Amino acid sequence: MAIMNVNPTRMQLTKLKKQLTTAVRGHKMLKDKRDELMRQFLDLVRETRTLRDSVEQKLTDCNAHFVNASAVMSKESLDASLMSPKQQVTLETSSKNVMSVEIPQFTTSARTSDSGDIFPYGFAYTSFELDDAIISLNSVLEDLIKLAEMEKSCELMSAEIEKTRRRVNSLEHVMIPRYQDTIKYISMKLEENDRSSRTRLMKVKDMLLDKAHNYSGKQH
Repeated sequence: MAIMNVNPTRMQLTKLKKQLTTAVRGHKMLKDKRDELMRQFLDLVRETRTLRDSVEQKLTDCNAHFVNASAVMSKESLDASLMSPKQQVTLETSSKNVMSVEIPQFTTSARTSDSGDIFPYGFAYTSFELDDAIISLNSVLEDLIKLAEMEKSCELMSAEIEKTRRRVNSLEHVMIPRYQDTIKYISMKLEENDRSSRTRLMKVKDMLLDKAHNYSGKQH
């Protein structure tokens, strides 16, 4: 592992030790965040899969009703019946923060509260099969919007998990080892300098003693 390009001083050593402590603390927090995101993501994926299966089944039933309606009504009559819808649904969007991920929240509201307004036609010239198709399509609308919300949330959480995973790996396998190796290098350099300084001081002391007293501190 390459060490950092820093001066091997005690001040730099103290600074790097503080940075290492911060990096280790940040690594633990990011790991905890990644693990919690993964837990919530997997729960959401399971819920989404269940809802998707339900929606697909409802859409299959809805399609079957429309097929039945088209079998007993002419194409012109069917198109004319669906040409002028009476009901209108408004979709409002917001978001909520989940582990620093802004996931969407979708809310719907109908223009009127009359349940009969889902039928854009009178009942005199249409078949009950078309009624069943409209009812089934209306019943699946809320689940479709909820499914879109959940799948977008899964996408955003997955991206955040990947980003957090990369940051965890960078700290764990690059930054923290670099801090540790650099601290070790500076500590060894400082110890080496201390030994050299002590050796020089001992030699100077011996030289001074020899000069002053014609005596060597190495002789007893």
